[in-house]
Amino acid sequence: MRDVPGKGRKRPLASPLASPPTSPPTSTATDARTSIQVPTAAGLAAAELARPAGTPTGLLVLGHGAGGSIDAPDLRAVTSAALDAGIAVGRVRQPYLVAGRRAPAPATQLDIAWTAVVGHLRAVLGAQSPGLRVVVGGRSSGARVACRTAAATGAVGILALAFPLHPPGHPEKSRASELEVDVPLLILQGERDPFGGPDQFPPTVAVHEVSGADHRLAGPALPAAVSVAVSWLAATLAN
Repeated sequence: MRDVPGKGRKRPLASPLASPPTSPPTSTATDARTSIQVPTAAGLAAAELARPAGTPTGLLVLGHGAGGSIDAPDLRAVTSAALDAGIAVGRVRQPYLVAGRRAPAPATQLDIAWTAVVGHLRAVLGAQSPGLRVVVGGRSSGARVACRTAAATGAVGILALAFPLHPPGHPEKSRASELEVDVPLLILQGERDPFGGPDQFPPTVAVHEVSGADHRLAGPALPAAVSVAVSWLAATLAN
């Protein structure tokens, strides 16, 4: 793992942020988990908010991959471990998934919806825990969204799972500029990820290699990688 935090410029959104919802989001609580719908300027988004026992020490908000879901194995593993560490977790569904579409929306719309949902989740938990710190992240496309909007969401850190550094077979089409953020960033990257191996990232970015894994991050090395991520997450929220 390269433990040098990334540094760089703040990247503003390409278009104005979503305006506040005109009607209150709806919630259905089951134990410590709440299903939330959030109207945004890019369409109706949704989130699954899970609270730990007791007062949360922070909030982690995670986005899904382009063609995946919030139930991807790595997202579920990080959610479970973060809850055990006393951190609340919100897993966000972008409006195109909520609407039943498989093709992702344009990046501008993804960023608008994501920023609105992060703001709403912060407000929901902040009512009971004022000043709660937030780390954003996600897998693949969700990690890109989290990086692009880190300044707009007021995040104190970014946890990226399987960041797609470039399209498979095209390392010249690098997305490394999206990693130029002003908050701590940790990337969990599969050793055999066709979207970019751990050694292809800029040396200023902290990358933890998941041995034997591809872009899915599945395999026997995932639990250890998640443990590293949650230790980093707890330290980032405490700083």
